Amino acid sequence: TRILVVDDSAFMRKILTEQISAINGFEVIGTARSGEDALKKMALLRPDIITLDVEMPGMNGLETVKKIREISDLPVFMLSSLQGKEITIAALESGATDFIEKPQNLRENAAEFQRQLAYHLKSVLQKDEDDSGAKKEFTPANEADIIDQAYKAIVIGASTGGPRALMQLVQAIPSTLAIPIFIVQHMPEGFTASFAKRLNDSAQVPVKEASHLEKIQAGTVYVAPGNYHMHIHQDELFLTQTEKRNGVRPAVDHLFESAAPLYKNRLLSVILTGMGKDGTQGMQAVKEAGGYALAQNKESCVVYGMPGSAVDAGVVDVCVHLNCISDIINKVARTSK
Repeated sequence: TRILVVDDSAFMRKILTEQISAINGFEVIGTARSGEDALKKMALLRPDIITLDVEMPGMNGLETVKKIREISDLPVFMLSSLQGKEITIAALESGATDFIEKPQNLRENAAEFQRQLAYHLKSVLQKDEDDSGAKKEFTPANEADIIDQAYKAIVIGASTGGPRALMQLVQAIPSTLAIPIFIVQHMPEGFTASFAKRLNDSAQVPVKEASHLEKIQAGTVYVAPGNYHMHIHQDELFLTQTEKRNGVRPAVDHLFESAAPLYKNRLLSVILTGMGKDGTQGMQAVKEAGGYALAQNKESCVVYGMPGSAVDAGVVDVCVHLNCISDIINKVARTSK
Protein backbone atom coordinates (compact mmCIF):
# COMPACT_ATOMS: atom_id res chain seq x y z
CA THR A 1 0.00 0.00 0.00
CA ARG A 2 1.58 3.24 -1.21
CA ILE A 3 1.66 6.20 1.20
CA LEU A 4 2.35 9.89 0.56
CA VAL A 5 3.57 11.65 3.73
CA VAL A 6 2.83 15.39 3.97
CA ASP A 7 4.42 17.46 6.76
CA ASP A 8 6.29 20.75 6.86
CA SER A 9 8.76 19.33 9.41
CA ALA A 10 11.72 17.43 7.94
CA PHE A 11 12.04 15.58 11.27
CA MET A 12 8.40 14.42 11.16
CA ARG A 13 8.71 13.38 7.51
CA LYS A 14 11.72 11.25 8.45
CA ILE A 15 10.02 9.71 11.50
CA LEU A 16 6.79 8.98 9.64
CA THR A 17 8.66 7.43 6.74
CA GLU A 18 10.57 5.15 9.11
CA GLN A 19 7.49 4.23 11.15
CA ILE A 20 5.26 3.50 8.17
CA SER A 21 7.95 1.59 6.28
CA ALA A 22 8.30 -0.71 9.30
CA ILE A 23 4.62 -1.72 9.02
CA ASN A 24 4.24 -4.85 6.93
CA GLY A 25 2.55 -4.18 3.61
CA PHE A 26 3.06 -0.39 3.56
CA GLU A 27 5.54 1.73 1.61
CA VAL A 28 6.20 5.47 1.62
CA ILE A 29 6.48 6.39 -2.07
CA GLY A 30 7.03 10.11 -1.52
CA THR A 31 6.92 13.07 0.85
CA ALA A 32 5.69 16.66 0.56
CA ARG A 33 6.37 19.70 2.73
CA SER A 34 3.23 21.74 2.00
CA GLY A 35 -0.34 21.45 0.82
CA GLU A 36 0.58 22.81 -2.59
CA ASP A 37 3.42 20.31 -2.87
CA ALA A 38 1.08 17.51 -1.74
CA LEU A 39 -1.37 18.15 -4.58
CA LYS A 40 1.45 18.01 -7.13
CA LYS A 41 2.94 14.82 -5.64
CA MET A 42 -0.51 13.24 -5.42
CA ALA A 43 -1.05 13.69 -9.16
CA LEU A 44 2.47 12.51 -9.98
CA LEU A 45 2.83 9.52 -7.63
CA ARG A 46 -0.80 8.33 -7.32
CA PRO A 47 -0.59 7.09 -3.71
CA ASP A 48 -3.19 4.82 -2.08
CA ILE A 49 -3.30 6.81 1.18
CA ILE A 50 -2.13 10.27 2.30
CA THR A 51 -1.02 11.28 5.81
CA LEU A 52 -1.44 15.01 6.22
CA ASP A 53 -0.13 17.43 8.82
CA VAL A 54 -2.79 19.74 10.23
CA GLU A 55 -0.72 22.87 10.80
CA MET A 56 1.43 23.92 7.84
CA PRO A 57 2.46 27.31 6.43
CA GLY A 58 0.60 28.38 3.32
CA MET A 59 -2.18 25.90 2.59
CA ASN A 60 -2.91 24.17 5.91
CA GLY A 61 -4.28 20.68 6.40
CA LEU A 62 -7.94 21.75 6.30
CA GLU A 63 -7.53 23.66 3.04
CA THR A 64 -5.57 20.76 1.54
CA VAL A 65 -8.28 18.22 2.46
CA LYS A 66 -10.91 20.37 0.76
CA LYS A 67 -8.78 20.55 -2.40
CA ILE A 68 -8.17 16.79 -2.36
CA ARG A 69 -11.89 16.08 -1.96
CA GLU A 70 -12.66 18.16 -5.04
CA ILE A 71 -10.74 15.67 -7.17
CA SER A 72 -10.46 12.39 -5.23
CA ASP A 73 -11.96 10.15 -2.52
CA LEU A 74 -8.47 8.94 -1.55
CA PRO A 75 -8.17 8.08 2.19
CA VAL A 76 -6.60 11.02 4.03
CA PHE A 77 -5.40 10.74 7.65
CA MET A 78 -4.69 13.94 9.56
CA LEU A 79 -1.65 14.03 11.87
CA SER A 80 -2.60 16.34 14.72
CA SER A 81 -1.61 17.58 18.15
CA LEU A 82 -4.07 18.99 20.69
CA GLN A 83 -3.08 22.50 19.60
CA GLY A 84 -4.59 21.81 16.19
CA LYS A 85 -7.75 20.04 17.39
CA GLU A 86 -10.22 22.61 16.02
CA ILE A 87 -8.72 22.42 12.53
CA THR A 88 -8.64 18.63 12.81
CA ILE A 89 -12.35 18.41 13.62
CA ALA A 90 -13.12 20.79 10.75
CA ALA A 91 -10.99 18.63 8.43
CA LEU A 92 -12.95 15.51 9.43
CA GLU A 93 -16.16 17.38 8.65
CA SER A 94 -14.70 18.35 5.27
CA GLY A 95 -13.91 14.78 4.30
CA ALA A 96 -10.73 13.61 6.04
CA THR A 97 -10.98 9.88 6.74
CA ASP A 98 -9.73 10.05 10.33
CA PHE A 99 -6.87 11.49 12.37
CA ILE A 100 -3.90 10.19 14.32
CA GLU A 101 -2.70 12.09 17.37
CA LYS A 102 0.96 13.08 17.45
CA PRO A 103 2.50 12.08 20.83
CA GLN A 104 4.01 14.89 22.88
CA ASN A 105 7.20 12.90 23.31
CA LEU A 106 7.72 11.00 20.09
CA ARG A 107 10.88 9.19 21.14
CA GLU A 108 9.37 7.78 24.35
CA ASN A 109 6.09 6.84 22.66
CA ALA A 110 7.46 5.57 19.34
CA ALA A 111 6.05 2.04 19.70
CA GLU A 112 2.53 3.23 20.58
CA PHE A 113 2.62 5.80 17.77
CA GLN A 114 3.56 3.10 15.27
CA ARG A 115 0.72 0.92 16.60
CA GLN A 116 -1.74 3.77 16.06
CA LEU A 117 -0.40 4.38 12.56
CA ALA A 118 -0.80 0.71 11.68
CA TYR A 119 -4.30 0.54 13.15
CA HIS A 120 -5.57 3.55 11.23
CA LEU A 121 -3.84 2.85 7.92
CA LYS A 122 -5.05 -0.75 7.92
CA SER A 123 -8.60 0.32 8.77
CA VAL A 124 -9.36 1.57 5.26
CA LEU A 125 -8.09 -1.68 3.78
CA GLN A 126 -10.33 -3.84 5.96
CA LYS A 127 -12.47 -6.12 3.84
CA ASP A 128 -15.50 -8.13 4.82
CA GLU A 129 -15.79 -11.39 2.92
CA ASP A 130 -19.48 -11.74 3.71
CA ASP A 131 -21.27 -8.55 2.74
CA SER A 132 -24.75 -10.00 3.10
CA GLY A 133 -25.49 -7.17 5.51
CA ALA A 134 -24.83 -4.68 2.76
CA LYS A 135 -27.47 -6.40 0.63
CA LYS A 136 -30.16 -6.58 3.32
CA GLU A 137 -33.17 -4.76 1.91
CA PHE A 138 -34.75 -1.79 3.61
CA THR A 139 -38.55 -1.96 3.31
CA PRO A 140 -41.41 0.25 4.52
CA ALA A 141 -42.36 -2.51 6.99
CA ASN A 142 -38.92 -2.29 8.59
CA GLU A 143 -39.24 1.48 8.86
CA ALA A 144 -42.71 1.28 10.37
CA ASP A 145 -41.60 -1.28 12.95
CA ILE A 146 -38.82 0.98 14.14
CA ILE A 147 -40.50 4.38 13.91
CA ASP A 148 -43.78 3.31 15.51
CA GLN A 149 -42.22 3.18 18.99
CA ALA A 150 -42.23 5.65 21.84
CA TYR A 151 -38.51 5.66 22.60
CA LYS A 152 -36.96 6.98 25.77
CA ALA A 153 -33.38 7.20 24.45
CA ILE A 154 -31.09 6.67 21.46
CA VAL A 155 -27.52 5.32 21.74
CA ILE A 156 -25.03 5.65 18.88
CA GLY A 157 -21.55 4.18 18.37
CA ALA A 158 -18.97 5.11 15.72
CA SER A 159 -15.27 4.99 14.90
CA THR A 160 -13.36 5.54 11.62
CA GLY A 161 -15.46 7.82 9.43
CA GLY A 162 -17.81 8.51 12.34
CA PRO A 163 -17.33 12.27 12.81
CA ARG A 164 -18.66 13.12 9.38
CA ALA A 165 -21.52 10.62 9.67
CA LEU A 166 -22.45 11.95 13.10
CA MET A 167 -22.38 15.50 11.82
CA GLN A 168 -24.99 14.52 9.23
CA LEU A 169 -27.19 12.73 11.79
CA VAL A 170 -27.01 15.41 14.48
CA GLN A 171 -27.71 18.28 12.08
CA ALA A 172 -30.96 16.55 11.08
CA ILE A 173 -32.28 16.19 14.64
CA PRO A 174 -35.26 18.53 15.09
CA SER A 175 -35.48 21.13 17.84
CA THR A 176 -38.49 19.21 19.19
CA LEU A 177 -36.25 16.34 20.40
CA ALA A 178 -37.86 15.06 23.60
CA ILE A 179 -35.42 12.28 24.59
CA PRO A 180 -31.67 12.10 25.31
CA ILE A 181 -29.19 10.82 22.73
CA PHE A 182 -25.85 9.31 23.81
CA ILE A 183 -22.84 9.02 21.48
CA VAL A 184 -19.57 7.13 21.71
CA GLN A 185 -17.11 8.17 19.01
CA HIS A 186 -13.64 6.64 19.26
CA MET A 187 -11.49 9.74 19.70
CA PRO A 188 -8.58 10.72 22.00
CA GLU A 189 -8.95 12.80 25.14
CA GLY A 190 -9.15 16.53 24.43
CA PHE A 191 -10.54 16.15 20.92
CA THR A 192 -14.04 15.09 21.99
CA ALA A 193 -14.73 18.48 23.60
CA SER A 194 -13.95 20.23 20.30
CA PHE A 195 -16.01 17.66 18.42
CA ALA A 196 -19.01 18.17 20.71
CA LYS A 197 -18.71 21.94 20.30
CA ARG A 198 -18.58 21.57 16.53
CA LEU A 199 -21.73 19.44 16.62
CA ASN A 200 -23.44 21.90 18.96
CA ASP A 201 -22.65 24.86 16.69
CA SER A 202 -24.38 23.19 13.73
CA ALA A 203 -27.28 21.47 15.54
CA GLN A 204 -30.79 22.57 16.46
CA VAL A 205 -30.45 20.84 19.85
CA PRO A 206 -27.83 21.19 22.61
CA VAL A 207 -24.79 18.92 22.19
CA LYS A 208 -22.18 18.59 24.93
CA GLU A 209 -19.30 16.49 26.13
CA ALA A 210 -20.58 14.38 29.03
CA SER A 211 -19.47 15.04 32.64
CA HIS A 212 -19.19 12.58 35.53
CA LEU A 213 -22.41 12.29 37.61
CA GLU A 214 -24.20 14.70 35.30
CA LYS A 215 -28.00 14.56 35.44
CA ILE A 216 -29.47 13.44 32.11
CA GLN A 217 -31.66 16.02 30.40
CA ALA A 218 -34.25 15.20 27.76
CA GLY A 219 -33.63 16.84 24.38
CA THR A 220 -29.84 16.83 24.84
CA VAL A 221 -27.11 14.99 22.91
CA TYR A 222 -24.19 13.69 25.03
CA VAL A 223 -20.76 12.79 23.62
CA ALA A 224 -18.54 10.47 25.68
CA PRO A 225 -15.21 12.14 26.53
CA GLY A 226 -12.06 10.63 25.11
CA ASN A 227 -10.28 8.17 27.43
CA TYR A 228 -13.44 7.62 29.54
CA HIS A 229 -16.08 4.90 29.29
CA MET A 230 -19.60 6.36 29.56
CA HIS A 231 -22.28 4.44 31.50
CA ILE A 232 -25.90 5.35 32.16
CA HIS A 233 -27.08 4.90 35.76
CA GLN A 234 -30.73 5.78 36.31
CA ASP A 235 -30.91 9.54 35.62
CA GLU A 236 -27.19 10.34 35.52
CA LEU A 237 -24.01 9.66 33.58
CA PHE A 238 -21.10 7.80 35.11
CA LEU A 239 -17.59 8.06 33.62
CA THR A 240 -14.87 5.51 34.33
CA GLN A 241 -11.29 4.82 33.30
CA THR A 242 -11.46 1.06 33.70
CA GLU A 243 -9.37 -0.94 31.25
CA LYS A 244 -9.91 -0.55 27.53
CA ARG A 245 -12.40 -2.82 25.83
CA ASN A 246 -11.83 -3.97 22.26
CA GLY A 247 -8.69 -1.85 22.53
CA VAL A 248 -10.61 1.42 22.97
CA ARG A 249 -11.83 3.82 25.64
CA PRO A 250 -14.59 4.96 25.44
CA ALA A 251 -16.20 1.72 24.28
CA VAL A 252 -19.56 1.50 22.55
CA ASP A 253 -20.27 -1.82 24.31
CA HIS A 254 -20.22 -0.20 27.77
CA LEU A 255 -22.68 2.50 26.75
CA PHE A 256 -25.11 0.09 25.07
CA GLU A 257 -24.95 -2.48 27.88
CA SER A 258 -25.68 0.14 30.54
CA ALA A 259 -28.58 1.62 28.55
CA ALA A 260 -30.26 -1.70 27.67
CA PRO A 261 -31.64 -2.71 31.12
CA LEU A 262 -32.69 0.87 31.86
CA TYR A 263 -34.64 1.68 28.68
CA LYS A 264 -35.50 -1.92 27.59
CA ASN A 265 -37.85 -1.96 24.57
CA ARG A 266 -37.87 1.81 24.37
CA LEU A 267 -34.22 2.07 23.33
CA LEU A 268 -32.95 2.60 19.77
CA SER A 269 -29.32 1.62 19.18
CA VAL A 270 -27.27 2.62 16.13
CA ILE A 271 -23.89 1.34 14.91
CA LEU A 272 -22.08 3.51 12.38
CA THR A 273 -18.89 3.17 10.33
CA GLY A 274 -15.73 1.98 12.09
CA MET A 275 -13.03 -0.67 12.30
CA GLY A 276 -13.30 -3.64 14.64
CA LYS A 277 -16.23 -5.13 16.51
CA ASP A 278 -16.97 -2.64 19.29
CA GLY A 279 -20.73 -2.38 19.78
CA THR A 280 -21.66 -5.93 18.79
CA GLN A 281 -21.97 -7.25 22.36
CA GLY A 282 -23.67 -4.05 23.43
CA MET A 283 -26.20 -4.32 20.62
CA GLN A 284 -26.86 -7.92 21.62
CA ALA A 285 -27.73 -6.65 25.11
CA VAL A 286 -30.08 -4.10 23.55
CA LYS A 287 -31.84 -6.81 21.55
CA GLU A 288 -32.13 -9.14 24.56
CA ALA A 289 -33.77 -6.30 26.50
CA GLY A 290 -36.30 -5.76 23.69
CA GLY A 291 -34.75 -2.68 22.06
CA TYR A 292 -34.19 -1.97 18.37
CA ALA A 293 -30.96 -1.97 16.39
CA LEU A 294 -29.89 -0.12 13.25
CA ALA A 295 -26.60 -0.53 11.40
CA GLN A 296 -25.05 1.56 8.63
CA ASN A 297 -24.70 -0.40 5.40
CA LYS A 298 -21.42 -1.17 3.66
CA GLU A 299 -22.10 1.19 0.76
CA SER A 300 -22.21 4.29 2.97
CA CYS A 301 -19.47 3.26 5.46
CA VAL A 302 -15.85 4.37 5.35
CA VAL A 303 -15.14 1.08 7.17
CA TYR A 304 -17.82 -1.60 7.48
CA GLY A 305 -16.11 -3.42 10.38
CA MET A 306 -18.31 -2.45 13.34
CA PRO A 307 -21.66 -2.59 11.52
CA GLY A 308 -20.60 -5.76 9.69
CA SER A 309 -19.68 -7.47 12.95
CA ALA A 310 -23.09 -6.69 14.42
CA VAL A 311 -24.86 -7.86 11.26
CA ASP A 312 -22.88 -11.13 11.26
CA ALA A 313 -23.78 -11.68 14.92
CA GLY A 314 -27.48 -11.45 14.03
CA VAL A 315 -28.22 -8.57 16.41
CA VAL A 316 -29.29 -5.97 13.81
CA ASP A 317 -32.91 -5.30 12.83
CA VAL A 318 -32.15 -3.21 9.75
CA CYS A 319 -28.91 -2.43 7.88
CA VAL A 320 -29.38 0.68 5.75
CA HIS A 321 -27.69 3.67 4.11
CA LEU A 322 -26.62 6.54 6.36
CA ASN A 323 -29.25 8.77 4.76
CA CYS A 324 -31.99 6.31 5.84
CA ILE A 325 -30.62 6.24 9.39
CA SER A 326 -30.71 10.03 9.43
CA ASP A 327 -34.35 10.01 8.29
CA ILE A 328 -35.31 7.41 10.93
CA ILE A 329 -33.62 9.30 13.79
CA ASN A 330 -35.26 12.52 12.59
CA LYS A 331 -38.72 10.91 12.66
CA VAL A 332 -38.10 9.13 15.98
CA ALA A 333 -36.88 12.38 17.56
CA ARG A 334 -40.11 14.11 16.50
CA THR A 335 -42.45 11.43 17.84
CA SER A 336 -40.83 9.88 20.94
CA LYS A 337 -41.49 10.96 24.49
